[in-house]
Amino acid sequence: MNLDVTEADEQFRQTVRAFFTHEFPAPLIEMVRNGQELTRADLMASERALEAKGWLAPGWPVEHGGTGWSVTERFIFEEEMQRAGAPRVVPMGLLYLAPVIYTFGSEEQKARWLPDILSGRTFWAQGYSEPDAGSDLASLRTRAQAHGDHYVVNGEKIWTSQAHMADWIFCLVRTSTSPRKQDGITLLCIDMKTPGVVVTPIITIDGGHHLNRVSFTDVVVPMENRIGEEGVAWTYSRALLAYERTSYARLGSKRRDIDALRRTIAATYDDDAAEAAQTRLSEVEIDYLALHYTTLRALAPLASGQAPGQEASALKILATECAQAITEVGLDAAGPHAAPFAPDRARRDWNEAIGGAPRQGPLATYAYFSTRAETIYGGSTEVQKNIIARQLGL
Repeated sequence: MNLDVTEADEQFRQTVRAFFTHEFPAPLIEMVRNGQELTRADLMASERALEAKGWLAPGWPVEHGGTGWSVTERFIFEEEMQRAGAPRVVPMGLLYLAPVIYTFGSEEQKARWLPDILSGRTFWAQGYSEPDAGSDLASLRTRAQAHGDHYVVNGEKIWTSQAHMADWIFCLVRTSTSPRKQDGITLLCIDMKTPGVVVTPIITIDGGHHLNRVSFTDVVVPMENRIGEEGVAWTYSRALLAYERTSYARLGSKRRDIDALRRTIAATYDDDAAEAAQTRLSEVEIDYLALHYTTLRALAPLASGQAPGQEASALKILATECAQAITEVGLDAAGPHAAPFAPDRARRDWNEAIGGAPRQGPLATYAYFSTRAETIYGGSTEVQKNIIARQLGL
């Protein structure tokens, strides 16, 4: 992808930047900058502000509510949104499931689910990983047995982001056994209010509650909630995971964090220590630039309406390792102020109740903890390397 920014593109950038500066709800941006844990109401307010502008789903086809922007304009929009510090959209419905619905779903399913996703009225969770099938997703054991016009689902999903907020969950389930474990997998959409669905919170090391365990006990799911054909959902999930893995780039937020760290290091360290810290940050910035160009290569197929390219696995490795490296530099820059940490981030003053440490201290610790899982979720680094090896014929 040759990102030659035209004068019109630069004008578009200024329009997007002005929106996030003057129109987007400023309290939401301040909450993100303060490291607060956002509620469902906060996330809905953010998405509805974007939806009111017509900017919530720039990657969708125009006929389903997309913007019709070029790939360059979409790249610019996401970069500016992240630089502004606006909340991330909840990706499960908008970025992960919607492309599967409008590509493989029936007309009835498109009419049923896409408008509610686009308006921010419904939240979705992703039921993929299981206690014994995380990175080895094809080994999933959650079963769905057909009974007339419905399935009966039993099993368990884990590490399920935002399940405690979700109205629906889309799940990979096993509907038949096969010598090839990728076969016999079906994609079902399940209403979270269905009897037999139980959500158990998982509190992570950064003190946040966004992960959950979801159990299914004799859950009845109408046959009409199956997307596509029975037993072939592995094909759909591979397309979905390509979109998911490219979404981890988050170039705008990484650029913002690197620039902020340069200012922090210059203001905090003496000359000798500042030189060493700036050198380390420059090494991280080189990784960021490699990620930047890998992202452009991965997004290039979007210009012709295709899914992200084979670079998605390399991008996922680069993006998550770069995110971790940035927070490691941030933790070092915070020095002893990073030692105190309050895991309860629901309150605006959460980082004022831990002994008077400067704001960047507990924020650096929170960011460091929260990025530890990035090289695991969405397919671990080891799994991505196996995918790359197969692509190379190794």
